[in-house]
Amino acid sequence: MQHLTTLEQALRDRILILDGAMGTMIQRHKFEEQDYRGERFADWHTDIKGNNDLLVLSQPDVIFDIHSQYLEAGADIIETNTFNATTISMADYEMQSLAKEINIEAAKLAKKACEKYSTPDKPRFVAGVLGPTSRTASISPDVNDPGYRNVHFDELVEAYVEATHGLMDGGADIILIETIFDTLNAKAAAFAVEQVFDERQQRLPVMISGTITDASGRTLSGQTTEAFYYSMRHIQPISFGLNCALGPDLLRQYVKELSDAAECAVSAHPNAGLPNEFGEYDMEGEEMAEHIQEWAKSGLLNIVGGCCGTTPEHIKAIADAVANVAPRVPAKQDVKMRLSGLEPFVH
Repeated sequence: MQHLTTLEQALRDRILILDGAMGTMIQRHKFEEQDYRGERFADWHTDIKGNNDLLVLSQPDVIFDIHSQYLEAGADIIETNTFNATTISMADYEMQSLAKEINIEAAKLAKKACEKYSTPDKPRFVAGVLGPTSRTASISPDVNDPGYRNVHFDELVEAYVEATHGLMDGGADIILIETIFDTLNAKAAAFAVEQVFDERQQRLPVMISGTITDASGRTLSGQTTEAFYYSMRHIQPISFGLNCALGPDLLRQYVKELSDAAECAVSAHPNAGLPNEFGEYDMEGEEMAEHIQEWAKSGLLNIVGGCCGTTPEHIKAIADAVANVAPRVPAKQDVKMRLSGLEPFVH
């Protein structure tokens, strides 16, 4: 029988729980400019309020506590607080030089939390997050100049290479390329990750998660869910999924589309519904869990968590709802395994 890694064995055994939103939890602290600065950045020359990734340096205890709350709620996988921790996104605060350090320290914090909560029966994993950056390689930011680009493939690769090294230096167990709205950005991230793996002669499992931007069912760069999957499957990720933009009620049909196509595990971390007129999310944990339980019973899920507006309360409700539901088995793999007389397993 093929040797299984700890993560692969966990995926075989149960539906794994991903954590929820980081920004929502940070907002609860009502931080002001001086809170973001802390002592180290007290004299920084630009405003930095809103730079949530920087908090791994200026408020590490707060970030560690948020990770801990999600682990207490039942999360198997927690995401590093590095959604914007690339030189490209950090340029908004003139903090490009801090990008690698932020990735290292964010992974260390998440690892420390996982080590505190891991048990032989329930190991916990750190997903090192590579976000989409604040720029898009496929679409012009200038409506009067469709051919203009404010970022190029090689620039994205360089930024993602540095971030990936940082995440691995800090001890990440998984690399998660998430909230993908532009497939070309994602391809740059994947190319960078492979480059780093080759350079370090070390490979980690890779998770991919895209974003359907609205009810059209397409990414911002125009792909359907299935097309997006097929354009990225060559990376051979351990999981492929969808997150953000939509709540579980509106996202289901696209998760189903992905589940029908994917030969790997399927993940989903939807928002807590759509934002209200104040930009807040109103869907409670129990309602969200009801939707997710139906997805799980329909055989659509291997990994599930929450995105914008979700909290440890949401994650606990979701974890409880899927606790006794078997994980999805990829259809093609299921047929192949049954024909050979073997028990199917994920990846």
